[in-house]
Amino acid sequence: MGMNVGSSSDEDEVMVDINTTPLIDVMLVLLIMFIITIPIQTHAVKMNMPVPNNAAPPPKPPEIIRIDLDFDGTIGWNGEIVPNRAELEQRLRQIAAMPDQPEVHLRPNKLVTYKYVAMVMASAQRLGVTKIGIVGNEQFLN
Repeated sequence: MGMNVGSSSDEDEVMVDINTTPLIDVMLVLLIMFIITIPIQTHAVKMNMPVPNNAAPPPKPPEIIRIDLDFDGTIGWNGEIVPNRAELEQRLRQIAAMPDQPEVHLRPNKLVTYKYVAMVMASAQRLGVTKIGIVGNEQFLN
């Protein structure tokens, strides 16, 4: 920084240089404020990793038996037509005797009368089949 010490003329001269001292003071104050307010960065990545266990693998998915009821009362067992009610009850009895029963999915046709559906469900309940459900209900929405 230079300083003018006296001049030979009495005229006031216009100072052309910018006084940078206040600007530097403001910049130093801002720098200190930023340093204080910025949190200290940690360079560690926190991850929740699964804990290994020695449990048995998940069991295989259950077997599914599909019983289809056609509009005229025809019963299908996994795509195979069951000739009569005695054959259906025999197959349901075999399922009920299993220690781990497969799931029975009853899929009635939209036009089948309720008596056929009730007959299959009553036979399954009477023989001890516990895992039975009706699927395909979306066809009855309209």
